Amino acid sequence: MHQTFVFTIRVYYEDTDAGGVVYYANYLKYFERARTEWLRALGFEQDELARRERLMFVVRSARLEFLKPARFNDLIEVSAAIAERRGASLTFAQHIRPADTRRRGETLCTAEVRIAGVDVATGAPRRLPAALVARLEETNA
Repeated sequence: MHQTFVFTIRVYYEDTDAGGVVYYANYLKYFERARTEWLRALGFEQDELARRERLMFVVRSARLEFLKPARFNDLIEVSAAIAERRGASLTFAQHIRPADTRRRGETLCTAEVRIAGVDVATGAPRRLPAALVARLEETNA
């Protein structure tokens, strides 16, 4: 497993159901945001990759385990770490944990998400750009 990136997010009312618990589909949004911020921290913007490299990322598969609820107004930490890298895909191990000290050490949700690089025009699989691969190797991200 590679270096872990952590992104902090506040749970807003709009993220929750009537009981104040995060609606299950919103965990996917949190994981997506963390992967986007991870990529940005490496110096890559998705719109620039699409324009310059004709590459975009799509989710190929996702497996989530819901362990404990996140609730309205919680501050949560969403992590992203590469578990596997292939020529045209990355598999991430991701976790959501409380950021506050009262619940520190708990894991709320885990995910294994595989993203694939595809050609913007055709949707066909496409190898990761050399600059991105070099940056991943350089940072051991």
